[in-house]
Amino acid sequence: MNHRLPFSLPVSLTVGRALPARLFVPLFVLLPALLLALALPQASANERAAVIASRVTLEPWSDPLEALGTLRADESVTLSATVTETVAELNFRDGEVVEAGQLLIRLEDAEQQAQLRAAEALRDERRSAVTRLSQLQERNMAPRADVEDSQARLRQVQAEIQGLEARLTNYRLRAPFDGVVGFRNISVGSLVTPGTELVTLDKTDVMKLDFRVPEVFLAILEPGLPLTARSAAFPDERFSGEVASIGSRIDPVSRSVTVRAELANPELRLRPGMLMEVVVERRPRDAVVVPESVLIPSGERHFVMVIDEANDNRLERRRVTIGERRTGQAEILEGLAAGELVVSHGLQRTHEGESVRLLGIADDATSIGEILEATREEGNA
Repeated sequence: MNHRLPFSLPVSLTVGRALPARLFVPLFVLLPALLLALALPQASANERAAVIASRVTLEPWSDPLEALGTLRADESVTLSATVTETVAELNFRDGEVVEAGQLLIRLEDAEQQAQLRAAEALRDERRSAVTRLSQLQERNMAPRADVEDSQARLRQVQAEIQGLEARLTNYRLRAPFDGVVGFRNISVGSLVTPGTELVTLDKTDVMKLDFRVPEVFLAILEPGLPLTARSAAFPDERFSGEVASIGSRIDPVSRSVTVRAELANPELRLRPGMLMEVVVERRPRDAVVVPESVLIPSGERHFVMVIDEANDNRLERRRVTIGERRTGQAEILEGLAAGELVVSHGLQRTHEGESVRLLGIADDATSIGEILEATREEGNA
């Protein structure tokens, strides 16, 4: 049985003349429309044309600006030794999450501890001497000068104790902030010297993302612009953030400016050094959006078939002005309002002023395949 296509292609051949390139329609564009047309129920002369519609929606929209960026930790430090001594204690494991102030490494400090105890004993002795002389001086049994000398010696030993306590901090390395430690490349008993790198610490619950954009976009960049980023390590996930700051200089070679964004990383999956694909959402706004399949191009103009639900599903051919596009969707600047119903599939058999048979409304919850399957089941019932 021969199937006749429910539409004809508006392409004519003129002998002796080459066809304009814009009249050649790629097969991969026509094939989905042909298959869908064959799948839709065919209308007889007196039947209404069967169509699938889409609802005009109001959605968040922006003009994307794409770039590549590199992640950095919000805070990052390499803890190193400031004295020459052996490692006495290690209190962390590779990749462990630590808290600010937590003791990570203790170097051997027995000699310094002994000096501190001696200084504390001397302080106690001189404090007692000050007390005795003060009591004697109150009874006029000791000169005031002796009291003042003893108080000065007490202050001296107290200063020495403070110096010893400050030097002891060089033998104890604590985490300066909450973060994740790196690999442990030293062992207890290892001799370290000033400048020896002992362990890295990164604060990664918030990540800094540095990327470059051409200077022509400098006027539209500002702190607070929303963005999304994607990593090859997590291809199905988008990480949200916003522009934090914009570089103060333009690179004279690449004519680009460095932009720094911040990304939340509560699960600590992102790591410093990762390459990220960045999409900055310029001019964020609420836009009237339709699927691209509802558009009927005619030269430089675009039309849609609007279904008047209050008037027996009668069709109205309406001109629209489109704005930006993204995959499968188009922004409508003029001609449609959110909530209206437009024909998305079956346009080839429709004419303005006719009433149509609505098979279903395609949206995020209902696909075209589900609508066609439900229609076939109803026909077989």
